[in-house]
Amino acid sequence: QVQLVESGGGLVQAGGSLRLSCAASGRTFSTYNMGWFRQAPGKEREFVSVITRSGGSTYYAGSVKGRFTISRDNAKNTVYLQMNSLKPEDTAAYYCAADSGYFGARQRASDYDYWGQGTQVTVSS
Repeated sequence: QVQLVESGGGLVQAGGSLRLSCAASGRTFSTYNMGWFRQAPGKEREFVSVITRSGGSTYYAGSVKGRFTISRDNAKNTVYLQMNSLKPEDTAAYYCAADSGYFGARQRASDYDYWGQGTQVTVSS
């Protein structure tokens, strides 16, 4: 069992930056691909980014590519999402998630086994 806790959300003006962190408790963090998802009110939870177990591969949704960067520090059991050039449409609750399966970097929320409680990101115009 894994517990995930996100932090770093807040209110920022368009064009600004935030860095989200997701701290994991558990002894198998490095075996999980880790993803970030977001969900705005009234919308489906959508894929943002995923990073593979050793950090060797990353993938991004087209809407954030070039602006967001995912990274991880397995020694600290932490995954990060650096968000630059934020836009109002980035406003959402952001969730980190762990994929315990031995597969590729998956992008569907239903593929992930463990979820944090989320951290709110609000971008004002």
